[in-house]
Amino acid sequence: MIILLLIIAVAVVMLVTGFEMFLVLGVPALMVKEAFYASLPDPVISQKILGGINHTTLLAVPFFILAAELMGEGQIARRLTGLVKAFVGHLRAGMGFTTIGGSMAFGSVSGSAPATVAATARMVYPEMKKAGYRDKFSFGLIVSSAETALLIPPSITFIIYGWMTGTSIAKLFVGGLAVGLALGIAFAIMAHIEARRTGIAPGEKTTWAERGRALKAAFWPLGMPVIILGGIYSGILTPTEAAAVSVVYAIFVEGLIYRELSFSKLVKITERAAVSTAIVFILLAMGGLISFFITLAQVPSAITGFLTAIDAGPITFLIIINICFLIAGMFLDPNSALLILIPPLFPVAQALGVDPVHFGMIVTLNISIGMITPPFGLDLFVASSTLQKPVTAIIAGVAPFIVANLIVLAIITYVPDISTFLPRLLLG
Repeated sequence: MIILLLIIAVAVVMLVTGFEMFLVLGVPALMVKEAFYASLPDPVISQKILGGINHTTLLAVPFFILAAELMGEGQIARRLTGLVKAFVGHLRAGMGFTTIGGSMAFGSVSGSAPATVAATARMVYPEMKKAGYRDKFSFGLIVSSAETALLIPPSITFIIYGWMTGTSIAKLFVGGLAVGLALGIAFAIMAHIEARRTGIAPGEKTTWAERGRALKAAFWPLGMPVIILGGIYSGILTPTEAAAVSVVYAIFVEGLIYRELSFSKLVKITERAAVSTAIVFILLAMGGLISFFITLAQVPSAITGFLTAIDAGPITFLIIINICFLIAGMFLDPNSALLILIPPLFPVAQALGVDPVHFGMIVTLNISIGMITPPFGLDLFVASSTLQKPVTAIIAGVAPFIVANLIVLAIITYVPDISTFLPRLLLG
């Protein structure tokens, strides 16, 4: 436990003083090596750093990042949102439902919450304002709806969690579908209450001819989730292969079908995706190193022993998990939170009989909440930049949605079947 406390103390000091995240992860690990394992050969460090990212499963991450960038720049996001609006836009809370459905639809082909905010915010905000929604509520709904991208498959967070824990990514994707829908329903209820409270009138009903045109316009974008999810669940494609196919499909649709993607634009998008990928993989590499020392010091066994000594069961443990990840989400990006907390806590969850898929849903939902929680929730700043609004205005709008998130989190935490029923039914 001394080693864990040392890692936490040094990491907190470095984080508060403004060090880059890869140093916050890497320097404490090197200090532990020099202080407690000085006899360990130095080449082991480089082996653990490189070996931590030498895994075929992680190839899915850069592919999904590139696919999300391609779709956010082109027509795919716009046409998916238009399809949702054609079917629910006439309802009293139609634009609220469209915002939620559009985020879920884009999340189902991107796997990235920040990309979802950037792709959908400019489209739906003017429409929500026109429909009569208050700015405060609109900001909160736009940012919060993007959370579902971390839960609706294909989720990059699930891929990293599955790689770290050895949990089936296909099962995580199926479980995430149920949890993402539960979160979307909660937001839809809030949108309906807001529409009634502010007196928003139902819109003009869309004709079936107009819906047919919207469906036709979204034909190619709808092919993306069919290929990705259908390929994975049928066993034809692995998640990594599905990610690679998603890039080819996005280039094909945006470049050849919609003719929105020029070669120069493709180069710029690829450069952005490469930078994002490099950031993620540097963090994963440093996380692999710190995970090695946590395991070497038998920290999970020490935590299990402590919980046994105080007679804490799964319920108490899950309360602790939620508190840890909620606090971490306020200050860390999702990948860093996973890399720091999963190595010591996942073995404890296994020892207490917590289902790995259920644990993954709890962790990912906590991380999703962290993305919209001040002071450093990433989606808050993405929305501020995209909409050209002060961060304080975005933060003011998310408060009631954080409460809704916590209610859903409590339900997901203590009703495991919501997370595990579909994976058991479809995948055994």
